[in-house]
Amino acid sequence: MKVLLAGHNLDYDLIRELKNASSFQEDLTPETISAAYARISRSPKSVDDLRRDARAEVDKARRSNRNIVFDMGHASVAEHAVFNIDVIGVSRLLVEEIEKFRLCSFTEKSQRYVLFNKDYVVPEEIRKAGMDKDFTQMVDRQNDLYAALYEALRPYVFDQNPDLAADPSNRSMLEGWAKEDARYAISLATETQLGMTVNARNLELMLRRLSALPLAEARLLSENLYHATQTIAPSLIRYTQATDYDRLTRAELRQAAQGLSLSRQAAGTEVKLIGAAKDADLRVAAALLLSSTQRTYDACFKQAKKMTARELKGLFRTAFAHLQPYDAVLREFEYVDLFFELVMSASCFAQFKRHRMATLVCQDYDPALGVTVPPAIRRVGRQKEFLAMIRETNRLFESLREKTPEAAPYALTNAHRRRVLLKLNARELYHVARLRSDAHAQWDIRALTDKMLKQARRTMPLTLWMAVGKDGFAARRASVFAGRR
Repeated sequence: MKVLLAGHNLDYDLIRELKNASSFQEDLTPETISAAYARISRSPKSVDDLRRDARAEVDKARRSNRNIVFDMGHASVAEHAVFNIDVIGVSRLLVEEIEKFRLCSFTEKSQRYVLFNKDYVVPEEIRKAGMDKDFTQMVDRQNDLYAALYEALRPYVFDQNPDLAADPSNRSMLEGWAKEDARYAISLATETQLGMTVNARNLELMLRRLSALPLAEARLLSENLYHATQTIAPSLIRYTQATDYDRLTRAELRQAAQGLSLSRQAAGTEVKLIGAAKDADLRVAAALLLSSTQRTYDACFKQAKKMTARELKGLFRTAFAHLQPYDAVLREFEYVDLFFELVMSASCFAQFKRHRMATLVCQDYDPALGVTVPPAIRRVGRQKEFLAMIRETNRLFESLREKTPEAAPYALTNAHRRRVLLKLNARELYHVARLRSDAHAQWDIRALTDKMLKQARRTMPLTLWMAVGKDGFAARRASVFAGRR
């Protein structure tokens, strides 16, 4: 056995400095890795020799990539080329579009930890509509309230947590609690930044999808991403223009839906389990039996149906026996799905969207769904002021919607809500529970997750037996195994 490090990501400024400081004039590109790895399946040469050949003939490597990726259709070859990209000065609204891409990695400037100071974008559409003055006045007011709320919430948080406040090392955490509640006052136009890691295949998809969106900011980002990367891997990124499928389908679906005279509904419940796998516990039990025997699934399912309640519990206890809070449950738990209809704030969605392995389909933000007001804002006596700001925001939103509907959501705040259709399997729900039902999680998403778990456990109690936050894991484990003999 031989394991060789083929490469690793380096800061691009360092790469340029090293290149400028040396006589090395060859192209420094991840395309050679892609070309070398593409040849593995058909060449008797060692992989390190293939990499050496590709580095020696970059033009040939690029021709090979174009042939394999675009002519032969083996697009996975492009996944071997990876980029680290700084995205600076984009709105929170646009970030929601960027972070839809499942197979990328993102780390975003957090409104839970960083104090913002009137950092926001003014969309091109709003300028063209002649409403930029109204927009900036409203967003400035939101930011003024945000600053005032933070100043009121900070001492309140410290007063409510005297034991934690006594330790100076907790200061940043407690200030973060004040920031995370104050942020409900600021808009989706708030300017932020993120670091993104993406392979060439997904970057090409991102370029196409962003260029198809109606937001000018999204199209500008697509152009800037392309210009930042085109010279690095030209053989792997070719199709970057919006397709009719991406550009037109959503708009035409909206038109079709409008013709059905669907009545507009109020928010309803925040969490509604609208579907779950039938006989979920039996299905997971059957999957556990199948992976542990040589029997068919039908035979395993029939066996699971014959098992007593005690035997089923024993099987699940065996699956959980060595589970720790940092472990993912077995893949057999992926065979049962749950469907939820959720109504959540923009602040909550900013966190929930990170669970990209789940399926999230979202409606637009809608003032008719109301807003989420942090309890602490009520307790410091600022609710009336907060809701007055929301009412003015809603009036601006309606005015914007008449003139530039695509850009109207920029004015809405983190408190405004949207309806989300969520599908996830039980294994993914465990991941959500560990992170979001934990005492360290933000209160909004924790409350939502707790409600999801409560409803889900009614349909699959054994499957979700150990689905709790990290802080509750030890107590749940003690409970599950208390009666084991």
